[in-house]
Parts: sequence; C-alpha cells; structure tokens
Amino acid sequence: MISIQDRIVLITGASSGIGEACAKIFARGGAKLILAARRLERLDRLAKKLAETGAIASANDIYLIELDVRDRSQVEAAVNLLPDNWKAIDILINNAGLSRGLDKLHEGSFSDWEEMIDTNVKGLLYVTRYIVPGMVDRGCGHIINIGSIAGRAAYPKGNVYCASKAAVRAISEGLKQDLLGTPVRVTEIEPGLVETEFSNVRFHGDAEKAKNVYQGLTPLTAEDVADVVYFCATRSPHVNISEVLLVPTDQATATLVYRKSP
Repeated sequence: MISIQDRIVLITGASSGIGEACAKIFARGGAKLILAARRLERLDRLAKKLAETGAIASANDIYLIELDVRDRSQVEAAVNLLPDNWKAIDILINNAGLSRGLDKLHEGSFSDWEEMIDTNVKGLLYVTRYIVPGMVDRGCGHIINIGSIAGRAAYPKGNVYCASKAAVRAISEGLKQDLLGTPVRVTEIEPGLVETEFSNVRFHGDAEKAKNVYQGLTPLTAEDVADVVYFCATRSPHVNISEVLLVPTDQATATLVYRKSP
C-alpha cells in the first residue's frame, strides 16, 4: 500500500455522487484535491464541509474548477491555467458522466444522445489527453476511469448509454496498452446499481421513476465505489488493477437483479 499524502488528485464530476465520495475519502487520506464540476456552488459547499470536518488541513489543500468536460476549450484552459503548484497531477479520476433517457433507439432523443456521448466519451478523452502527457513526462501517474456494468453488454433501451460506457472500457484498455513501458497506471471501475442522482438525471427529474430503479433491493452507495477507487490508487506501484466490476449482492448482470417483495 502506498501513501497518497500530498498527492494531487483531480476528480471530474466532483459535485455529487461518486465524485463527491471520492473527494471525501482521498481528502481523509491526505491528498490535495482538484475538484471539477459544472456546479461550482456545490463544489464550494463540499470544500467547506471538508474543511469543517478536518478532512483537509487548509484551503491550500483544495482547488476548485467550474468545468464542463464537454467543452474542449474549457478543459484546455482549465489545465493550462492551473497554478504551478497544482500542475503535477498524480491521480486523475475521470468520473464525470451521465445517462439520459431510457428509450428504444428508433425513438431516442438526439439531445440525450449528444449529451451522453459528449460527456461520457469526448469529455473523458479531452481531460485524459491534456493530463496524461504530464504524467508520462514525470514518470508517475494513475488514471482511474469510472465506467459501468452497462459497458459490458447492452440492455433493452440502454443502447447509446451502453455504447458510451463500452467506449470507456475500450479507451481504458487502449490507454493501458499505449502507456506500456511507463510507470503510469490505468484502472477502469465498472459499478452496477449505485443509488446516486444517476436515475434522477436519466429520467429528467422524475423522482418516482428514479426511486423504482432501486425498489426491493440494496444498491451500492457512492461510498462503496469510492472505497474501491481508493483501494486501486493505493496499491504498490508495481501493481495495476486494470478492471473492477463492482455490483450489489442483489445484482448479477445489468438487468438481472433480485428484488424482495414489498
């Protein structure tokens, strides 16, 4: 196990869910955090909470970026404008991602498709492209991509979301091959059902539909996933955990779950 004390960790989509949980566990481990998300007010609240609970020693241990990973020029500017003492990023957690809609392909929404592809695929690529060269130059780094069980096999009405997460899996595998011969590590985490804002976002704010996704079973929490991310990041430098499929005990595949009767 290696220490992440004073390591610089960049987390995208850090304003809620898995990203927020990752921020908390890495802060407790002594890391310096770059937190990026579209909702800056939520990042501000998270930073204050981390300071109040003593998870971070001071405001100097956290750096906030209002960022939409879909916008390549924003990503480029955010990386280029990092202060010198924040540029040497040790761990990149590509967490920003979402699902929109649950429709048959021939009935799907173009805007939903574009948002998923632009965030889950292109956004991950943009951030990775601007961060990884520095890791290679320094001979140190770890990229952790948050994929999904949906990337392993398509399910009904999941078409484009599943495709976007299959892309994350392929990108992670390809990146690991491209970095072979360097000390830079690549990990993909593939969660199953996690109770976060995910389903609420998928159903465009329909709280009842979102609640039904987890009815009758015990899903993963954001903290469960963050715990696995932290585990992967703290292995000995010669160990690379390439892929982790993480599901609740009540889930066997993306669609095969056990639900208790009400």
